[in-house]
Amino acid sequence: MYIRKDVKPFHKKVWLASPTMHGDELKWMTDAYNKNWMTTAGENVNELEKIAAESAGMKYAVALCNCTSALHLCVKFAGEKLYGKPQIGHGAVEGKRVFCSDMTFDATLNPVVYEGGIPVFIDTEKESWNMDPVALEKAFELYPEVKLVVCAELYGFPGRIDIIKEICEKHGALLIEDAAEAMGATLFGKQCGSFGDYAAVSYNGNKIITGSSGGCLLTNDLEVANKARKWSTQARENAAWYQHEEVGYNYRISNVVAGVARGQYPYLKEHIAQKKAIYERYKEGLKDLPIVMNPITAGTEPNYWLSCLIIDKEAMCKQVRDDTKALYIAESGKSCPTEILEAIASINAEGRPIWKPMHMQPMYRMHEFVTQTGSGRAKTNAYIAGGVADVGADIFERGLCLPSDNKMTVEEQDRIIEVIKRCFE
Repeated sequence: MYIRKDVKPFHKKVWLASPTMHGDELKWMTDAYNKNWMTTAGENVNELEKIAAESAGMKYAVALCNCTSALHLCVKFAGEKLYGKPQIGHGAVEGKRVFCSDMTFDATLNPVVYEGGIPVFIDTEKESWNMDPVALEKAFELYPEVKLVVCAELYGFPGRIDIIKEICEKHGALLIEDAAEAMGATLFGKQCGSFGDYAAVSYNGNKIITGSSGGCLLTNDLEVANKARKWSTQARENAAWYQHEEVGYNYRISNVVAGVARGQYPYLKEHIAQKKAIYERYKEGLKDLPIVMNPITAGTEPNYWLSCLIIDKEAMCKQVRDDTKALYIAESGKSCPTEILEAIASINAEGRPIWKPMHMQPMYRMHEFVTQTGSGRAKTNAYIAGGVADVGADIFERGLCLPSDNKMTVEEQDRIIEVIKRCFE
């Protein structure tokens, strides 16, 4: 394990990304308490939906208990629109292939599996770290019957989601936009969360703004918004008794949690500015090292949620990982994510590996995986699939997420930068 006895650790941990409270949150939580609206209805829920829709440039938002629930309802809506209402006990995309982002958190595609779908993973674009439009086009050539795409926007640095949308429209497919990490980011001035036929944002505790939990489904279709509210409250029919004609879910947000998120929204731009400053300090401080930071796609304005780096191939020391552990051999002038993460941890700061691509996960290693030139299965080789380098696996191998908490001081960040530099000595 990496230990630098000559570098003084922080007395208080520097987090990857933690909630930043301002006071308005407590005001609206107390309001819910005083009015006894300690339930899944109330003024905070109503106001949060108005604010969320306006912020994303959408007509309607439905506030739910988390972003995964929002994505689940998105998949359910898309499936029923594409294939009709399923029989009870069957999923909305039962037995259907669905194209999904490969390098992402598994919450992006879990709802596809909930609804019986079969994820087909689309490789990552080197220039943006997001879904590769060329690989997506190749996937439609291989599987022209597919009519649903689920695309995540990674670390708050969006790619060309507009091109992804155009490809979907060309092939008659619906697009679900997972903007959990990209709230407040834009492409050509248009908000992330407004490109998909259905979209979701997150208020998880580590996101750019938080409710401690929670999320929103975003749509321009009033019928979809109303149906989401019905489905998320156990699909109760409009009757004097408890009447049910379809499967429902207990997905509505608490009025108390909604108060936290409501109080956070006025500070979204402030949080983005703080995150941007962190990214720029890392970029400047690490500019002489053989690394590059998250790529910024032309036309985008990220929200800079997590600052990440990737080490140049020739500057990588030997590193090997199995499904739970990692080992490396230290080498002068070189480093690897495992060494840097241990170095950061040794001074009481939190970093993380890049998202491990879904096609490398034990439960999905036998699923189709499509690159720019064709399809393959990750079990055949960790880096080659379909005859082209596996971009997502390569970024995972060489990349890591840096401490990006917007309460981190300049002095704390400078110390983290110094520790990273020493890894390459």
